[in-house]
Amino acid sequence: MKVGIEMGAASGGTKAQVDLEELLATRLLVQGNSGSGKSHLLRRLLEQSAPWVQQCVIDPEGDFVTLADKFGHVVVDAQRTEAELTRIAGRIRQHRVSVVLNLEGLDVEQQMRGAAAFLNGMFDAERDFWYPVLVVVDEAQLFAPAIAGEVSDEARKISLGAMTNLMCRGRKRGLAGVIATQRLAKLAKNVAAEASNFLMGRTFLDIDMARAADLLGMERRQAEMFRDLARGNFIALGPAMSRRPLPVAIGPVETSARSVSPKLMPLPDASEDTRDLIFAPAPLETRQTVRRTAPPAPTPTADIIAQLSQVRAEASAPVAEPIFPLFDEAEREALIDTIVREMVEDPDAAFRTDAVLYQDFLVRCRIKRMQGEPPPLSMFRRRYAVARSGIDEETASSDTWQQALGMSVTLPEDLQAVFLIVAQAAVKGAPCPSDAAIAHAYGSHSARRARRLLTYFEEQGLVVVRTDFHGKRSVAFPELGCETAPGDPERTDDLPEREAAE
Repeated sequence: MKVGIEMGAASGGTKAQVDLEELLATRLLVQGNSGSGKSHLLRRLLEQSAPWVQQCVIDPEGDFVTLADKFGHVVVDAQRTEAELTRIAGRIRQHRVSVVLNLEGLDVEQQMRGAAAFLNGMFDAERDFWYPVLVVVDEAQLFAPAIAGEVSDEARKISLGAMTNLMCRGRKRGLAGVIATQRLAKLAKNVAAEASNFLMGRTFLDIDMARAADLLGMERRQAEMFRDLARGNFIALGPAMSRRPLPVAIGPVETSARSVSPKLMPLPDASEDTRDLIFAPAPLETRQTVRRTAPPAPTPTADIIAQLSQVRAEASAPVAEPIFPLFDEAEREALIDTIVREMVEDPDAAFRTDAVLYQDFLVRCRIKRMQGEPPPLSMFRRRYAVARSGIDEETASSDTWQQALGMSVTLPEDLQAVFLIVAQAAVKGAPCPSDAAIAHAYGSHSARRARRLLTYFEEQGLVVVRTDFHGKRSVAFPELGCETAPGDPERTDDLPEREAAE
């Protein structure tokens, strides 16, 4: 399912959009000097994508905590132990809650250690919780410095390792890195090199302009243009945005940062007694009122974990009747079946990970206004595998098919769809699926892998594979008492139309 995020206006007055699904797969690097509008760009991206994907913001200055009021992000204060941060990060992936890790008030080394512990906790989450997450890291040069600074080597190594995992290995775990930096020269090259999408803002130093031009595939003489970019204007390039360098003016945002750029304001009128006002001794009560109070204590870890574990109710005014009609259980199940069948009909779905498919399923459920809690990932995998088998209603009600469903439960989840596709052909007496169809069901294009899957089923004692003198293959299911008709393993007529054309 393609979701376009509108970032602002492109050249020619057209809308500048980011393909969110492509961004999750290819990552993003944002560069611009202080005051160029990086934080504004990140805020726009976060606000526009908040309804579609889980988000995690590594916030060294506490600028993004205001997202909590508008979009329900949980603010995690980093003033706690590394073990606590790691545990909270694991709970965040499990419960799919958008968060802001507030590192404000910590020194640089503490920020590096806290961010590393949090990122590692998300990276090490169990496979069942590898849902897509947009991980935004502001001031990334602090956490992935190109050279050693005043911090200890241990802190730099831990932080750089976490950032490298995020950008290099995070995609397979559903983590999509979006990193922003003031200077490319200060950012570790192995971290910056993993991004395929770029938004380059105003910069002045020759080394940064040259590196930005290289990343965008521009000539060195064109690098001077980065000095002339206005605040909030960037040059975009990448598969999620544009195949050619595209000027983009970032649009407005709904929330604001706690810290804003300084504004000029007129000085007060000077008076003759100004010196007396400055040096006059203050009354006792005045001196007492200017004493700073201690900052509030951070929220206990137990409270944050409890907050993450709760199902957050939607804030809405009480109404006499529900806005949307209520579904009974039968209608709800029929709606789920309809959504799953629509997903199966998409040829590209076969090559998506389970986490991406489940995210698409949840979005479709919201679009259809499905009532109640959606099925968990394990149940979705099962229903998706059954739907991919293409079984008709009459055959699905037979005892033989029900027995085949019971046999498939003993297999790993990623093999159940393949088993059921072959089983339904046997139950119906249809020709054995081709290598291409079996590979497509597994999410691959490899005919060799398809043959290995059949060999695996045979080794488990579930099927018997035989090839006749004409090279046609049939698969028998001894426990079911049925067998497929002979079929040519090399044919392509049983593939989806789009796959067969390719």
